[in-house]
Amino acid sequence: MTAPITLSARNLTRRHGRREIIRGISLQLRRGEVLGLLGHNGAGKSTTMQLLTGTLIPDSGQIEICGFDLARQPARAKACIGYLPETPPLYRDMRVDDYLTFAAKLHGVARSAIPAALTQAKQRCGLQDAGRKIIGTLSKGYQQRVGIAQAIIHNPDVIILDEPTVGLDPTQIRDIRALIRELGNAHSVLLSTHLLGEVENICDRVEIMQHGQLIYGDTSIRMQRFGHQSGFVVTLLAAPALDELRALSGVESAEALSATRFKILHDANSNTPAALLAVAAERGWQAQQLTPLQGNLEDAFVQLTQNEAA
Repeated sequence: MTAPITLSARNLTRRHGRREIIRGISLQLRRGEVLGLLGHNGAGKSTTMQLLTGTLIPDSGQIEICGFDLARQPARAKACIGYLPETPPLYRDMRVDDYLTFAAKLHGVARSAIPAALTQAKQRCGLQDAGRKIIGTLSKGYQQRVGIAQAIIHNPDVIILDEPTVGLDPTQIRDIRALIRELGNAHSVLLSTHLLGEVENICDRVEIMQHGQLIYGDTSIRMQRFGHQSGFVVTLLAAPALDELRALSGVESAEALSATRFKILHDANSNTPAALLAVAAERGWQAQQLTPLQGNLEDAFVQLTQNEAA
């Protein structure tokens, strides 16, 4: 059964003077999904997030949150959203419990339900022992946790996070990513990032943004395979001539990496590895190791953005 759509944006545009900074953006988000909005700095990710949360109004286009039109029913639509901007909206001189209680009231949580909401948000964000601490005394990683806690205090269907790990150290990044992945099990999460590792580690799908428009969308796994050439690296202790390798079934190119290691690219529909191993055994090439080439997000991202810029 397909999960319900919690966020739908159609043909969003936003102008700054005569310049169109967001151009025809359309995307959907389903329950239980983590969608990464990936792009270079300045690609338009933060502006898009502000449009989706109602912080900015699009010049054209439509946004629905859990079936509520954001323009016509803003209060009901926004009640379904939890939002963490790139700069967390924290009052540094407040205690964590006081700030989260304040956030719960802003989000319309019933007074009787606030203690339970506070306990749950702190537990999910690892803030159980931080309730009485002044926010300004916390590390940046824990301040980020408080920012996420205020975004989920009202248990929203859609959680929108703008660059949630920017400026954190490696341990803090790991902890925040684990938290986001856990949130994605019960909510819909949209996060913006320029970090490929973010997409690889926590996102189910990715949309790539460049110059204010979406240029590619797919699962993160398929993105890694984008433009990937089938091939492998093989070690042959009794190395043949390159022409012998190039003559094998399906081989498109053969390159010597060293005296005994060769990079072979082949047609995706041919079983070239098996053919090579059979010929190697027959001719005494002493095949020792065969490693398939793997696609990676960095190569795919560079290729996609360069293709669009060309």
